[in-house]
Amino acid sequence: MPFYHKLGKIPPKRHTQFRKPDGSLYSEQLFGTIGFDGMSTNSYHEYRPTMVKEIRNQYSVKPEIALENHIKSYRLKGFKIEPEADYLESRKTVLINSDVAIILAAPQDATQDYFYKNSDADELLFVHRGTGTLRTHLGNLEFKYGDYLLIPRGVIYKIDFDTTDNRLFIVESRRPIYTPKRYRNWFGQLLEHSPFCERDLRRPETLETHDEKGEFLIKVKKQDDIFDMIYASHPFDVVGYDGYNYPYAFSIHDFEPITGRIHQPPPVHQTFETDAFVVCSFVPRLYDYHPNSIPAPYNHSNIDSDEVLYYVDGDFMSRNDIEAGHISLHPAGIPHGPHPGTVEKSIGKTKTEELAVMVDTFKPLMVTKEGLEIADDSYHKSWLD
Repeated sequence: MPFYHKLGKIPPKRHTQFRKPDGSLYSEQLFGTIGFDGMSTNSYHEYRPTMVKEIRNQYSVKPEIALENHIKSYRLKGFKIEPEADYLESRKTVLINSDVAIILAAPQDATQDYFYKNSDADELLFVHRGTGTLRTHLGNLEFKYGDYLLIPRGVIYKIDFDTTDNRLFIVESRRPIYTPKRYRNWFGQLLEHSPFCERDLRRPETLETHDEKGEFLIKVKKQDDIFDMIYASHPFDVVGYDGYNYPYAFSIHDFEPITGRIHQPPPVHQTFETDAFVVCSFVPRLYDYHPNSIPAPYNHSNIDSDEVLYYVDGDFMSRNDIEAGHISLHPAGIPHGPHPGTVEKSIGKTKTEELAVMVDTFKPLMVTKEGLEIADDSYHKSWLD
């Protein structure tokens, strides 16, 4: 949940005349969510943001489901996703339900001759490899390894990569993504026990304003279709805005871990939430300091949620044969825990250097065809002696 932000030029009062130097009016747009009840931003444009010249193409990007109802635990080898030049074409949905899609991407180039807008879903991009700039109609954000980029639905954006070896773990959510409410007071301020605070959230500080007419391609995703829409003015023509609805960045390296005398439950790692899933960050931290503590996690059943763990870097203490870029999927109701030998091995250890992102969904996840192609079919047997 971001906080109030103002960038560029705005009038003293909303919904009042705001004129250009030549006397003509800037075009005001309310950019809001959940009807008129959610977070919103008022933006001011050089031209009307409604000038559609043409809708050229419509094509489906709906994932093909391979396993709709399953009970096996899976390990997906994420780095088997082959790099592709185009950003959108590189996005491969591997797990999905009606609320959320888990996507892997290995784009090699900047977003090419188009802009992109997801009109259905918030997008949370985790940068595993690569650096660059997220360019949006509400300002730009530089990013690097370990950054979460939260892009609210409806934001028009392009990505410029500085490198060709780029890896993204993307959570696409049909529900708004917020910071966990238990970290906030009733004013929305992050509290003292929160593992991060507003200082850690990076807001756009550079506004890219284009006063330009022509033909501009915006690829709009709506209900699993992409529409090629041609607009008559440059989509980055905002001269100023203020409000609460804008993209922002947060580095996993700025997450301050919560530790204790005995092993802490996964919710202490929570970083983002919706009413359909949560996102957690596992970061380097000191282990439990009770003299008889067992640092390895205990066996547990997520009775009401599927658990997805994306392994980023470090030593993954509780798993055997896990590498960076792997994804583990543990279905709801099926017990899972440390692999054989890892409990004993963990005793006496004082810290961990692991880095991982977890997504727990409250509806079962289906495995797509592209997910099954990179899956280890024998992973569910890896707890045998």
